[in-house]
Amino acid sequence: MTRHQKNPLRVLTQEEQDYLKKISRAQSERASRVTRAKIILAVAEGYSYTDASHRVGRRSGDAVARLVARFNQEGMAALNPQHGGGPAIVYDNLQREKILQTIQGQPERLKDGTGIWSLSTLQKKLKKIDPAFATVSTYTIHKVLKESGWSWQKNRSWCETGHVLRQRKTGVVMVVDPDAEAKKF
Repeated sequence: MTRHQKNPLRVLTQEEQDYLKKISRAQSERASRVTRAKIILAVAEGYSYTDASHRVGRRSGDAVARLVARFNQEGMAALNPQHGGGPAIVYDNLQREKILQTIQGQPERLKDGTGIWSLSTLQKKLKKIDPAFATVSTYTIHKVLKESGWSWQKNRSWCETGHVLRQRKTGVVMVVDPDAEAKKF
């Protein structure tokens, strides 16, 4: 005998059923999204959480219960994977902006000991200016820069993707690549 389901699946609309069927058959979709779509469809067909998990090759009915509860709250967004373990994400948008503001400014040669930003000199600068960055790693800084479209250049400096300084007769000008967004990924 199965336990009473605390949070049963809500009734799916026709559009949701069609979309879930499309995702469940998709060859180009992420495997985790396909599996989640199949689980939701199985529960909608009346299978128990345990049976739905076994249908897609999983073992845990509890994981299906959590997915169903999430689907009831978020809808189709529940098909997308969440943070999958490891340390919690520490730095929020304000701190990410602080990292980006710091790298956009020029380092002070005497105070910072360099004329260009490296990850370690940026890390030292952030630790000096804000106690929230006491444990920031160079990996975290690199990840924030990459996600924001910055890349390490051959001249040992960081530059925003699609923006470059060029020497012209009239002086130095900023040239912007209109296809930069497509090239970031």
